[in-house]
Amino acid sequence: MASKPGKAMSLGSIMLDVQGLSLSAIEREQLFDPKVAGVILFSRNFESAEQLQALTEEIHALRHPRLLIGVDHEGGRVQRFRHGFSRLPPMRLLGMLQKVDPQGARDTAQKIGWLMASELLSVGVDFSFAPVLDLDYGGSKVIGDRSFGANAEQVSDLALALMKGMHQAGMAAVGKHFPGHGFIEADTHTEIAMDPRPLAQVWQHDIQPFLRLIEQGLDAVMPAHVIYPQVDALPAGFSPFWLTRVLRQQCHFEGVIVSDDLSMQAAAVFGEAPQRVARALQAGCDLVLVCNDPAAAQQVLAELPFEDNLLSHARLIRLHGQSRIPWSKRHYSPQWQAAISALDHLNAWAEQHSRF
Repeated sequence: MASKPGKAMSLGSIMLDVQGLSLSAIEREQLFDPKVAGVILFSRNFESAEQLQALTEEIHALRHPRLLIGVDHEGGRVQRFRHGFSRLPPMRLLGMLQKVDPQGARDTAQKIGWLMASELLSVGVDFSFAPVLDLDYGGSKVIGDRSFGANAEQVSDLALALMKGMHQAGMAAVGKHFPGHGFIEADTHTEIAMDPRPLAQVWQHDIQPFLRLIEQGLDAVMPAHVIYPQVDALPAGFSPFWLTRVLRQQCHFEGVIVSDDLSMQAAAVFGEAPQRVARALQAGCDLVLVCNDPAAAQQVLAELPFEDNLLSHARLIRLHGQSRIPWSKRHYSPQWQAAISALDHLNAWAEQHSRF
């Protein structure tokens, strides 16, 4: 039975999407379902900052504690909101700058993290699914310039700086895609991906940025829809070995584990949507994404039994954003001005180096 607005209820475990610029009656009813924890937004949900803020206010007003609102807003080719927002660079550009100016690259990464987070928070978005912690091995179809670079230490340094900026703005950070998505060429949105390397090799390289950020307070981790057959037969996001034994026990991670989209092809082979969600939760996920498939979302809400997980709820609550600068006043903030200046300098440097 749907809950009424204003009623206190714990956060569930499912993050859904919505289709338009405001909520439909059906979507509003779905978001009252106790199995729902939040909403992920896409470009189709954005027309202007004012419209976006009205949408997030509408979502946040439905329940207490308020539903989470997230978005993929990394920069480069993965930035859902553009008009009126600062155009963020692909993270590879920061990696290139680090080779000639390490401290300048770290300072710029921190300012970009703050800028990204503060602009999203000011319109009511709680968190961005960032930073990308994957290493760039040169062949990935889906990672590419989303990565800071090929070296684990380089990725760790820049991602840590970006996370510090996000935290300064009041936003949680989501490291992805554990234990590392950069080695394989396949795009898990459309293909099943296999990484043939042994655990020792993945641990020595790809897991290192996750370890570094976990030590410094990483709030959430998103596992990859990648199978590592020498380690486990299941993709990381469905694998108790990867999520419980490695991430929780060996990496000592105590934050939120949030699945990648369970509607992606690499996940679709593991049963109908309710079965996929159940398997991801049983493997150790606190939050699961069911996106771009309204029929699947409806099926999950109708068929998945409700289980109130107090530990997951406590973890999820910490993902709520803390907005500090209103959208209309951001231009007057010295921090915003400094971040824009750093971004302009980075873009000017990139134009002078045609290798990018």
